[in-house]
Order: sequence, then structure tokens, then C-alpha cells
Amino acid sequence: MKKKILILVTIVFFIVGIVLVSIFLNNRNKVEISNEEESTIEVMKVTSANFKEEVLNSDKTVLIDFYADWCGPCKMFSPIVESVAAENENVKVVKIDVDNEQDLAIKYQVMSIPTTVVIKNGQEINRVVGMVNKSYLVEMVK
Repeated sequence: MKKKILILVTIVFFIVGIVLVSIFLNNRNKVEISNEEESTIEVMKVTSANFKEEVLNSDKTVLIDFYADWCGPCKMFSPIVESVAAENENVKVVKIDVDNEQDLAIKYQVMSIPTTVVIKNGQEINRVVGMVNKSYLVEMVK
């Protein structure tokens, strides 16, 4: 009888230990995620309504990231685009959601995403399809 009680108590302590460790790890991950969210740079989202003003009439070189929310490579590419925006104040970096702005995607012949287009003085001067590294993006806007 004592042996059964001892085994039962051991199992209960084991389960409680697992639950406590799980709670601790989940709370630690939440803190790390919230710190990452605070450090991200918000890149302007452009629509057809403000495209001319924000892109074509910009006095700066504009880097456009054509993306979609469901696109895995676009999500992986986003931090690279944001770091270019944060480190290059002479470049305006914007994002265009191809699902919501299909007319702009058609106008710029975006057939695959992510597609990055560089506009200077209202004209396209460079383009790349797919993910590239940060140094490549910086060279594109020079």
C-alpha cells in the first residue's frame, strides 16, 4: 500500500514539474517575441491612392517591396528590407501588398513575389525577383 502511494505521489510531482517548466518556457518565449516586435522598423505601406505622391513624386530613391501576407519568402525577406530602411535615410522604403493592389502589381509586371523595384525620379531603375541579401539591396539603390 505504501509503495502504491509513493508511486502515485512521485507521478503527481513529476506532472506538476512538467507543467511548471512548460509555463516558465512559454512565458520566456512571450517576452522574447515582444522584444523582437519592439525592435522592428515599420515600413510604409503604399496603395494606389497614395502611390503617385509617395513613390513617383518622391525626392528620394524609392525601394518598393511587392509582397503578400501569405508568402513565406516575403516574410523571411521583410527583416532585410526593414534593415535597409533603418540604415539608409536617403532611401524611402515602401511595401505594396499584391493581393490588395493588383493594379500596381500589373503595372509593374510583378509575376512572382517577393519582387523589389527601385524608382528614382519617377522611373524604374532596377529590379530583382526573389530574396536577396542586404548588401545587394543597398547596391540596387545606389
